[in-house]
Amino acid sequence: MDFKDQIKQLGERVVRLKDQIQTEEATKNAFIMPFIQALGYDVFNPLEVVPEFTADLGIKKGEKVDYAIMKEGQPIILIECKWWGENLDVHNSQLFRYFHTTKSKFGLLTNGIQFRFFTDLIETNKMDEKPFLEFDFTNMKEQTVFELKKFHKSYFDLNSIVNSASELKYSNEIKSILTNEINDPSPSFVKFFVSQVYTGKATEKVMNQFTEIVKRSLNQFVSDIISDRLKSALEKENIKDQEQVKQIEEQAKEEENKIFTTEEEMEGFFIVKSILRTKFDSNRIYFRDFQNFFSVLLDDTIRQTICRLWFNDEKKYIGIIDENKKENKFELTKLDDIYHYSEQIIKATERLLK
Repeated sequence: MDFKDQIKQLGERVVRLKDQIQTEEATKNAFIMPFIQALGYDVFNPLEVVPEFTADLGIKKGEKVDYAIMKEGQPIILIECKWWGENLDVHNSQLFRYFHTTKSKFGLLTNGIQFRFFTDLIETNKMDEKPFLEFDFTNMKEQTVFELKKFHKSYFDLNSIVNSASELKYSNEIKSILTNEINDPSPSFVKFFVSQVYTGKATEKVMNQFTEIVKRSLNQFVSDIISDRLKSALEKENIKDQEQVKQIEEQAKEEENKIFTTEEEMEGFFIVKSILRTKFDSNRIYFRDFQNFFSVLLDDTIRQTICRLWFNDEKKYIGIIDENKKENKFELTKLDDIYHYSEQIIKATERLLK
């Protein structure tokens, strides 16, 4: 199982179990330790993961951080843990105190669901107030998982992470600003557009008018981008479907001379047709025989396959196409068993009609 699948599986577990977890200690055991393991570290090996790591804070000796991930005898990531229901915003200062007393370059504040990674981009050996990377099991994004993978034991490279941390930090802040401006444009943001498109004086009335115009325009712009991408994805899927149909049709032509339609296949076809005529026009139900299977079609189109009859081997099956265009096969001991699947056959046809 690759890293992405591990994280996805752990995320599903976290969401499923969180309401049963009532303490910080339980959060560590159920969520945070498995997360550290997913990063490739052995939580039971003190050379890799040290629980209750001592971080002396001047006059406050013996202060402990929940976990330290180690490399060559030195901490590389300090981890401060909280119960999953706690707000992490009020806990940055504790990790901040630990950070400058060790050689660790990264601090992680987590409640088992949200993970905030910190470093010292602004001032050396002093933890930044804002994280450069945030990860949330309830809102996983592919790009974030990709960045998270850099902390895996197999890929961990200090310089590589530090180099990308700066870009991540400012990229996240820019995206946050854009989100706020789209939802509630600031006067300076609106004024920029007024200066570009309006030739008159930017009075209070004009600014109020353009605030709504800018807000609507930005939202429409985002909607258009999403619509264009969706359209492009659908067109690619359509091209893929057309290529598959073409391939099947070419295969059918090649196999045409090898095909022999049996009485059993025709009898199976008439059973399916009798099931469908209770709901649909039977004149729209066709068949096409292939070398390995016999297809029942809507409107004589390969792309409108309702089901397939697999009668060429000793065991016989009916294959019904589901909503994901996947064929589900069911074994038949006798032809009348087809009637047991009447509901699935009707639903498959209804989906094609939609």
